[in-house]
Amino acid sequence: MSSISKPDSNLTTTLTPTNQLNRTLFGHRLVQGGILLTLIWKWSFFVAANSMYDAIPLSDPFFPAWLQSAITVRVAFVTAVAAVGLNLATDRHRLQWICSLTALLCMTVLCIHQASYNDMTFVTAWWACVWAMWFVNHLNDPDQASLLRRASFLSRLIISLILLGGASGKWTAEYWSGEVFADIYFKDREFWVFQWLRSYFEPDQLRTIAMWYSRKVVLIETIAGLGLWALPPRIAAVMAILLLASIALLSNFLLFSVLFALIGLASVGLLVPRS
Repeated sequence: MSSISKPDSNLTTTLTPTNQLNRTLFGHRLVQGGILLTLIWKWSFFVAANSMYDAIPLSDPFFPAWLQSAITVRVAFVTAVAAVGLNLATDRHRLQWICSLTALLCMTVLCIHQASYNDMTFVTAWWACVWAMWFVNHLNDPDQASLLRRASFLSRLIISLILLGGASGKWTAEYWSGEVFADIYFKDREFWVFQWLRSYFEPDQLRTIAMWYSRKVVLIETIAGLGLWALPPRIAAVMAILLLASIALLSNFLLFSVLFALIGLASVGLLVPRS
């Protein structure tokens, strides 16, 4: 009677092509979902800012007329939402490519328009759209596991770059002393963390807390910016998601409009197959 050898339980499980394809498509949708959440989270602010832009027209000769026009920014924003939503829903590769390109072009306009160039929401969404444009061009690569590893590495590079950029602007005496955060958040910001601190601590104590809060932010952003890209994919993904989510949860929920796209990028690292 012939015997059947039992597979070694210590061997790494190899993904089948179908499983790999499911992972890549899911990664694509994770990032598109993050971009869509970023734009939707911005909607109420966008509507209010749009009304103000109409009521108080701005004119800066630095921007050409079409980049001062309210119509341009409205069309770019709404078209971006539609393109990302369709990209999230479709399985057709050609349509995914068209939607990715459309969203990237719209986000580029929003990054240079007079009404929105100074909004970090569109900067992080732009980087996510750059990643998505690259990723959708490789969705049909034969080695899908390799694609996920490269995609995760690229997402970590982008997040590290953005965190390091934020940290570099905070290496000043005003941030290190906590003065900036004390004025912005601790003094009168109506947010649960700062309301709770104001109810239990005196002004002098709050200034000390603000100093250490600020230094913590500067150091964490610097360390993550310098080293996040070099970590293993899954560890980097978990750390990035926790760090990015904590920024909004501990300072201002509106910041999720800046962070959802990056959280979507970070999540791709969770899909990298073990090897």
